[in-house]
Amino acid sequence: MAVASNSLVSFIHGSLSQPGRTSHFLPSPSLSFPGSRSLSLKLTRRSNSPLLCSLDATNATDKDTPIETRFPAYPTVMDINQIREILPHRFPFLLVDRVIEYNPGVSAVGIKNVTINDNFFPGHFPERPIMPGVLMVEAMAQVGGLVMLQPEVGGSRENFFFAGVDKVRFRKPVIAGDTLVMRMTLIKLQKRFGIAKMEGKAYVGTDLVCEGEFLMATGST
Repeated sequence: MAVASNSLVSFIHGSLSQPGRTSHFLPSPSLSFPGSRSLSLKLTRRSNSPLLCSLDATNATDKDTPIETRFPAYPTVMDINQIREILPHRFPFLLVDRVIEYNPGVSAVGIKNVTINDNFFPGHFPERPIMPGVLMVEAMAQVGGLVMLQPEVGGSRENFFFAGVDKVRFRKPVIAGDTLVMRMTLIKLQKRFGIAKMEGKAYVGTDLVCEGEFLMATGST
């Protein structure tokens, strides 16, 4: 462990005595190392549990910073108006609010802000509003459409279809108030037949909530 100058490592520990025996595994209540960086370790003891050690982080989140300004917003690569220029979907079936990353003909990451005002919540379900899994899949397919309908791939909004889905898994429910973040990646493209295979993953925070493989048809029917 690298050390810097002017430091003191202090160990604070409580009584670890047992009936008829005293523990002396720490040589002294405090130790100092010349030329070391400031580091503080607190050792606390819980009943019937081993000694716990916590490190006082000097770079912890500043509690004086208001929470509303503490976290950065998602970037905007495509806003809703640009999305509407690409996707043919309209209310109530346009399920992508913003694109936050786009690699032409390769992948895209879009977000859907899930709100209690979404038209499916009154029926799914009145007492526990959960976003239907089929609409999560549809939202992911629309993000895939943003990849497939670009000139780099050769698709167009007139002949784009959702052709199939496989290996779909729903890991956790998505509820009102969540932000659904969806990544769609092009795996294989057969331009001759107008078929594209894509991999999709959807997250809420760091939790994977849905994943699957998608087939997109860009040719004429």
